[in-house]
Amino acid sequence: MSTYTTDKASPFTRAVISSMRKLYPEALADKSFDNTGLLLEAPFDPIRRQMNSVLLTIDLTKRVADEAIERKDCVVVAYHPIIFRGLKSLTLADSQQQSLLRLALEGISVYSPHTAVDAAPGGLADWLADIVTGHLPSPEPATHTAHQAKREESIPEERETDGDPEVKAPTQQPAEEKKKPQRPRPSMQRTYSKPMYPSHKPVDASKTDLDPPVEGVEGFEGAGMGRLITFKEPQPLTHLVERIAHGVGSPRGFPLAIPQGKQVEDIQIRSVGVSAGSGHSVLSGVDADLLFTGELSHHEALAATEKGQCVITLFHSNSERGYLSSVLRDKLTTVLKKEWERIRTEVAQGEELTPEWEDAVKDEDVLVECSQEDRDPFGMVILESSKQEGKPLS
Repeated sequence: MSTYTTDKASPFTRAVISSMRKLYPEALADKSFDNTGLLLEAPFDPIRRQMNSVLLTIDLTKRVADEAIERKDCVVVAYHPIIFRGLKSLTLADSQQQSLLRLALEGISVYSPHTAVDAAPGGLADWLADIVTGHLPSPEPATHTAHQAKREESIPEERETDGDPEVKAPTQQPAEEKKKPQRPRPSMQRTYSKPMYPSHKPVDASKTDLDPPVEGVEGFEGAGMGRLITFKEPQPLTHLVERIAHGVGSPRGFPLAIPQGKQVEDIQIRSVGVSAGSGHSVLSGVDADLLFTGELSHHEALAATEKGQCVITLFHSNSERGYLSSVLRDKLTTVLKKEWERIRTEVAQGEELTPEWEDAVKDEDVLVECSQEDRDPFGMVILESSKQEGKPLS
């Protein structure tokens, strides 16, 4: 019997990886450039084990790594791969490699699904399409914003529930459970709001994949990158701008490009091409009145407006982040609970276990949460005191 192993990840890590692959098979990803899957597999130390928890993030930054270490998470699911190309060394001099080394030291693994989430039915592309058409689920409970956080600093600290009645504030642990890892209480402060949902009545529209469907993945027939939305009746551009703003968290502003000589208020949209993140490779050549994506370059946007198209961009990761809290968190929680029960049973029925291993597999807890530190590197600077007036779009 051994208490420490250098050749196996924790049982809970195995459950997380299996769950993510069931939801978003790696075969759906665009392997021509992407690097999806398990990027960091930390060895399991049952004596100094992590919580049975997953931290969801778009980007694995140093602040997010600090957050995962402080929370004692077991796995970070980072939508964007922190490793894209081959590495010849791993050193502390590189900030991204430093984060990976620190996480490995703490026993925290890293998994990246990236374009598998984009292509999957019910994935990121469909979520963005549902924002445009208004076919999203009911609104989430109101959440904290940066402005609210300032007013709440004097409130006694307690565990947040995110509106979930199943999640309760910590209570006194029975004596036999005091060996379980204890997570530091999260801060009340938030710097970015979670997505709010459009209140407009859903509109009739058809939806098709932009790229050829991914074939050969059983149960995921019809998966593909990007979506083309065609409305039964033309929609005012101003209406779509408002709907998109609500759907991605009501930002103070985002870029909009329209053809020269046109007025925003007069433009009607019959079709929308949708792609998360950097959308040029998916949206290039798409015949749609509006291109909705995370980012396009100056020349790509200019070429689109010269063809008479409109463009809405959100800064790259702001087209992706809302999916984590509004869709992925609940999906992963549901699948992971079943998968963890299966793996717990499998491990318990295997070889004789030490007391530390027994404690690990007896722990029924499953928690999936979104990072509070994750954000796009860009933000909007609003010069409220400036007398300078912007030139209207026309």
